[in-house]
Amino acid sequence: MDVIKSDIDGILLIEPRLFNDPRGYFFESFAQREFDEKVGSILGHTINFVQDNESCSAKYVVRGLHYQNPPFSQAKLVRCVRGKIISLALDLRKRSESYGKCLQTELTEKNKWFEFIPHGFAHGFISLEDNSVVQYKCDNYYNKAEMRGINVLDTVLEIKIPFGREELVLSEADLQHPLLKDVDSPFTI
Repeated sequence: MDVIKSDIDGILLIEPRLFNDPRGYFFESFAQREFDEKVGSILGHTINFVQDNESCSAKYVVRGLHYQNPPFSQAKLVRCVRGKIISLALDLRKRSESYGKCLQTELTEKNKWFEFIPHGFAHGFISLEDNSVVQYKCDNYYNKAEMRGINVLDTVLEIKIPFGREELVLSEADLQHPLLKDVDSPFTI
């Protein structure tokens, strides 16, 4: 796998090695040893994933932006197994030069890229195709009591939506999340 640093410190894009032949393709979707060697060396520590999640979303569905308060925060390894999404990673680290910036990465079943999102970020995505399937690994368990969110419609985030905002489909809970300016981020990293 090739690991590429993004424009926001800590977020890494991972391109797997594909083996193609007339039958189709093969790749290792995850190998802890290689992940520790390549990603851990950049981060300065290893990540122990404890939970895998999967969602299937219709076109224009938005999930997020979600995070959990420390010490329940989660680092995530995200990929789009089917369809196409725009992954959204919002920097909530108060001391970060990129605080409040939202990295937008297109993950697709064709490019097979992974996105590593460290602690200190809210994450979500916009489904660009019907039946987009997203899988992600987390290094901490889901904790409903500590789950929080930022409203993805906050114009300050400058999220580029490739179609009309009125077409977005959000849950009632995600619509109720506060704007970034109304959140006292718990991440002092």
